[in-house]
Amino acid sequence: MTHYLDTQSDRSLRDQLRLFAYGTSSNTDTPIAIQTDLNTRERLAALLEGELDFHRESSAYGSHALHAFAAKFPPQLPRVFIRGLTKPGDAVLDPMMGSGTTIVEALTERRKAVGFDIDPLSVRLVQAKTLPLDIHEVAAKGREVVNEALMHMRDTKSLDRKLESFFDENTKKFIDYWFLASTQRELMALVLAIQEIDNVVVRRFLELTFSSIIVTKSGGVSIARDLAHTRPHRDGTKVPKNAIEQFSTRIRKNAVSMAQLDTDTGGPLVSFGDAKRIPLASNSVDLIVTSPPYANAIDYMRAHKFSLVWFKKTVAELGELRAAYIGSERIGRSGYGHLPETVERVIATIGVLDRSKAKILRKYFLEMGHALSEMHRVLKYDAVAVVVVGTSVMRGVNVQTHKCLADVASQRGFEVVGIGRRALDRNRRMMPARFGKSQTLIEQRMHEEYVLGLLKS
Repeated sequence: MTHYLDTQSDRSLRDQLRLFAYGTSSNTDTPIAIQTDLNTRERLAALLEGELDFHRESSAYGSHALHAFAAKFPPQLPRVFIRGLTKPGDAVLDPMMGSGTTIVEALTERRKAVGFDIDPLSVRLVQAKTLPLDIHEVAAKGREVVNEALMHMRDTKSLDRKLESFFDENTKKFIDYWFLASTQRELMALVLAIQEIDNVVVRRFLELTFSSIIVTKSGGVSIARDLAHTRPHRDGTKVPKNAIEQFSTRIRKNAVSMAQLDTDTGGPLVSFGDAKRIPLASNSVDLIVTSPPYANAIDYMRAHKFSLVWFKKTVAELGELRAAYIGSERIGRSGYGHLPETVERVIATIGVLDRSKAKILRKYFLEMGHALSEMHRVLKYDAVAVVVVGTSVMRGVNVQTHKCLADVASQRGFEVVGIGRRALDRNRRMMPARFGKSQTLIEQRMHEEYVLGLLKS
């Protein structure tokens, strides 16, 4: 049930809350605590009715722009709910943290930030984005890596031997398909140089920079197009950029970005973890803001493995991990269980057209049900989970994922306070790109997404 603020005094409080939560377009303004008579339900309802698009505001501040990542929501979105529903020192969780947007914003707002993900690139990325760094040391070590890599490039035979022993057979086939031999040597030279860095925190940041020259929105050092959109396709005409030159450029840019981040906040808890089994105590979290994977839409591992293989992950290992993602197409045991009748009807409609797709959809909602149960468990009473989701189209049927997940959340104990809607800026949200003249189904549906406001009452 959605609650609205009707009286004149309520509207005044609502406007005060929105001014506090949304602030200005500046990312440096420090919020001031306010007194309000609104309870949590009313606060959440007011925020859901507010501006959620943020198309005119920059998202490239602090450490947010260190690395491309598909389907990132704008940092202003979690900030609104962090400011409006918590106070400094409160615990803010993202159990499917992706690129860590919620984590960075929670730290910026001086909350205790906690994040988990089963994607190894996500964990590496968020750790590197949030750990305190000596920027001068990073810049100096970056220059050392570049110089050392150039030294390695003088002995191509040695680099070729390293490349043969670095990967297993199947992973080497993957590397040979997507990277030119000259680029492989440049990347191997960088890997060898980065491995020599003793400071673990600095080395992780350099590894993130290395990854960022591979998984890019445009250009990049592979012969793949659209890696950042998770729709890689091989382009034999593409001329890859020099990896060592790109690394040198990116390390300078990334160091400047990190200098904008206030890391004097105690640091986050960021770790590998499954949203279906959140490793936290019950009733311990003040707010959750998360964006789960789209159902049967965005395959993050297709792009992430381009850099993860250089960190000694094999394509076989990454394939197994990919199957564990919520929304993956491998059915397994999680394809069975009880769902709300409204959701069962949607699945049945899909099943008439495509039984396989129906099984995938059932698995998605069941796994999201497990995740929502865990979110409910770890939240304190009278605390909120904000879940940002997009809809899906399967065999021409609009699944209306937001409505289905609202019913699943209700089944798992949440009160659905409201569902906000935000129009997508597709370029900034980095949705899959178009190939050819006609729009794909994924393009046709990805023009808006929904913000579910869930209360543990």
